[in-house]
Amino acid sequence: MTAPHKIRIILIDDHFVVRLGLAGSLNMEDDMEVVGECSSGEKGVVLFREHQPDITIMDGRLPGMNGMETSRAILAEFPAARIIMLSAMDAEEDIYAAMQSGICAYLPKAVEREELVAGIREVHAGGRYFPKAIIALVSARQTHEELTGREREVLHLIVLGRSNKEIGMELGIAAATVKLHVGNLLEKLGALDRLQAATIAIKRGLVHLS
Repeated sequence: MTAPHKIRIILIDDHFVVRLGLAGSLNMEDDMEVVGECSSGEKGVVLFREHQPDITIMDGRLPGMNGMETSRAILAEFPAARIIMLSAMDAEEDIYAAMQSGICAYLPKAVEREELVAGIREVHAGGRYFPKAIIALVSARQTHEELTGREREVLHLIVLGRSNKEIGMELGIAAATVKLHVGNLLEKLGALDRLQAATIAIKRGLVHLS
């Protein structure tokens, strides 16, 4: 009797303990096998070329190329790749960017083992897997007005505590132009002042301080 085909999986995560735990847990399933693992996006692209797995489990935050960039690089070369992002990122902007990168599933790192296994099987069968909480966050994000590139630059500097004059000097624009951008930002973010705008920016993942 021919043995059933196992779902071949690679793990891309910069934490050894996470990879060890995932590999041990997934290899316990009769229909799954972890065939490779690595700690960075650059290595992940090479690992994918080597194994061409059925499923790739990817961390969102990686040194060098992050999870979104790595996903895009793999999909550009292998359009049929099935990628599951398993990440601690929970800001709506981060999740939206991850989904825009072409992944098939997004799960928090705190996911229960049963749900991860179910997600892997669903994605392997050709489906997509996004928990209700993730869908709700992305739906909320889609109701927000898009920020321009310049507005994002100004917002980042507001979060860093810069004044309009300092922002203008750093970006090479007039203070009056900065004031205009700040007004637009407050309106788009639904913020009453700069402090609230900064708080919203961090919460939504529009700006990262690290």
